[in-house]
Amino acid sequence: MSKIYIAGGSPLHGDINVSGSKNGALPVLAASLLVPGETTVENVPDIEDVATMIEMLRALGVRVDTIAPGVLRIDATNVASATAPHDLVRRMRASFYVSGPLLARLGETEVPLPGGCVLGPRPVNFHIEGFKALGAEVVETHGVVHAKASSLRGGRILLEPRYRSAGATNNTMMAAVLAKGTTVIENASREPETVDCAHFLNKAGARISGIGGTTIVIEGVKRLHGCRHRVIPDRMEAGTYLLGAAVTGGDVAVHGVNVSHLMPLIETVQKAGVEITMVDNSVRLRARGRPRAFDAATGPYPGFPTDMQPATVVLMALANGTSHMEETIFSARLGYTDELRRMGTDVRVISQLAIVRGVKKLTGAPIEASDIRAGAGLALAGLAAEGHTEISGAEFIARGYENFVEKLAQLGAQVTTHRNQKLCLAS
Repeated sequence: MSKIYIAGGSPLHGDINVSGSKNGALPVLAASLLVPGETTVENVPDIEDVATMIEMLRALGVRVDTIAPGVLRIDATNVASATAPHDLVRRMRASFYVSGPLLARLGETEVPLPGGCVLGPRPVNFHIEGFKALGAEVVETHGVVHAKASSLRGGRILLEPRYRSAGATNNTMMAAVLAKGTTVIENASREPETVDCAHFLNKAGARISGIGGTTIVIEGVKRLHGCRHRVIPDRMEAGTYLLGAAVTGGDVAVHGVNVSHLMPLIETVQKAGVEITMVDNSVRLRARGRPRAFDAATGPYPGFPTDMQPATVVLMALANGTSHMEETIFSARLGYTDELRRMGTDVRVISQLAIVRGVKKLTGAPIEASDIRAGAGLALAGLAAEGHTEISGAEFIARGYENFVEKLAQLGAQVTTHRNQKLCLAS
């Protein structure tokens, strides 16, 4: 298990260029399975989850070449298998995205139930019901989903309105683009990453309308064609570094972002009294003394993003007063707060509500990351704490953040992955 070592107490200062979106790249790469030809995808982040998806595509018979940093050429002309390898699917939940394209392209698919971060039950029943609505026969046996259809047909897919599942929207949308007739997806995800996947599919010849709304209409086509697409910037990465400035009392600007995608986070974090300025494709956050207490609740876009919840709770933990964070998406996402308490936070969890009484300082401690976003949040806590912090499970962070340690060091953090490297505490 890999580790990150942090000497806290140094405010983050400087500029960071944001990488391509993890949550945007994965469905686009899966959607390339639908194209019997070459697709070029730009701004692909160099992270473990992308590496896993590339392995998945190659295992299915797809040729994937890196033609420049962050640029992939994908040739799915000869998809050779409808069966996704179990060892790859268990690494990350997004591997299940290949089921929709395989079903549409080959008329069948066999994909194990997915693994990934432990955030609580995340059933794939919405995906399965969507495939059934398109005329597929779907059977789950011994943890493997088998779906088959001689010819998919358009249908009405109704997703759960409270969650507006991004995964189910992506997967059923990808399956529907080659179905005969018209498909309507209601209560569809409005997440920017889902919107980006839809734009990619349209570039490849799909006919999708209503993109960005809660009702998506898909007119099936017989065949897609190759195209060139650039993945959107990673709003979660951008938010993480902005919150790093907030918790350490620093001043950080992130560049190459879509500011509108960051507004749910910006509007929430401004309640803490930080100064945020936006110019073109850049956002700058400057801390202004001790943060104020504030409340937030996660929700589907344009609500406050659940992926930013752990790092925001770290900010609450240092605020003057009592804050509340309600998690409405994942039932087990607040589990990392046990690790935060090792660092001197005063966080109490009642069901899906974190009650956070701010303290004046945190103290470094040995802690363990359990998922991508919790790991990033714990790293920010270590940067804000007095003393040294050792984070186990750093491989989770590598799944979702490109050059995480290097970028923190670029902003002045005392951080390394090497146990014996000397780190100096801020004076």
